[in-house]
Amino acid sequence: MKNRIPSLEEYLETKKNVVDRALDEYLPELIGFSAEISDSMRYTLFAGGKRIRPVLCMASAEAVGGSPESVIPVACAIEMIHTYSLIHDDLPSMDNDDYRRGKPSNHKAFGEGVAVLAGDALLTEAFYLMSGKSSRGISPEKNLAIIHEISEAAGFRGMIGGQVADLRAEGKNVDMETVDYIHTHKTQALITVSIRAGAIIADACEDDLNALTEYGEKTGLAFQIADDILDIESCRTILGKDTGSDEGLGKATYPALIGLKESKARMRTLVEDALDAIRHFDEKAEPLRMIARFIAERKS
Repeated sequence: MKNRIPSLEEYLETKKNVVDRALDEYLPELIGFSAEISDSMRYTLFAGGKRIRPVLCMASAEAVGGSPESVIPVACAIEMIHTYSLIHDDLPSMDNDDYRRGKPSNHKAFGEGVAVLAGDALLTEAFYLMSGKSSRGISPEKNLAIIHEISEAAGFRGMIGGQVADLRAEGKNVDMETVDYIHTHKTQALITVSIRAGAIIADACEDDLNALTEYGEKTGLAFQIADDILDIESCRTILGKDTGSDEGLGKATYPALIGLKESKARMRTLVEDALDAIRHFDEKAEPLRMIARFIAERKS
């Protein structure tokens, strides 16, 4: 008798709770001179995110027959990197957002200086976590390869490079090549490496790793297009942050370049391509399929 496949809501909630408990263990509340920076880091880290990237990391490991527990340290490190990017994104010198997930942004709660340092500390802590005792059970060679890939995805070759291009494109008429570069680097890169890391830790074969990489690339880009659409169609009550900021800043987005209708069509095509990439996987990959569909349907 086959085990019942949980609903997406059940799966996300279960995995989110696992990640939250691990993050609380890896980054406990501190006292004394370290209290303020600890509070600032935890303020955004535990602000209520869905934990999509670490969940994808665990789901990818499961899809190839691995244990989700084995990837928790790396999954949590990726969430720390993602959270640091959100803190910095919200700063006045970047996207200048006053709210994040329904709460005042980090720099509104702690001041710009501490917010910058909290982001720096989370990025550093991610590599401390991946290179420390929590990596036991992963061979040194494999662990180094994963750290190398995550560094590439988070640095100027990936997310940072996309953020710079995003800043420089504000208020300008840009072409599709520029918009693709921004989104594949700023958002897609970290989502793809989340999926690759889980698969690598779980000893995925080359064909499966290639298929999951394609899945990650398609879902990562679809996720960003969905964000662009929500910035237009949603509201702060639902989204947890101010909407309309992309248009106000003159951001280079798919809706700005090709319109809402075409953007939605492109997003749906990307989701279908992602599902097609993992069509040969069995029911263990069903969470990945559900997450891909969720990207096109999400409201926040």
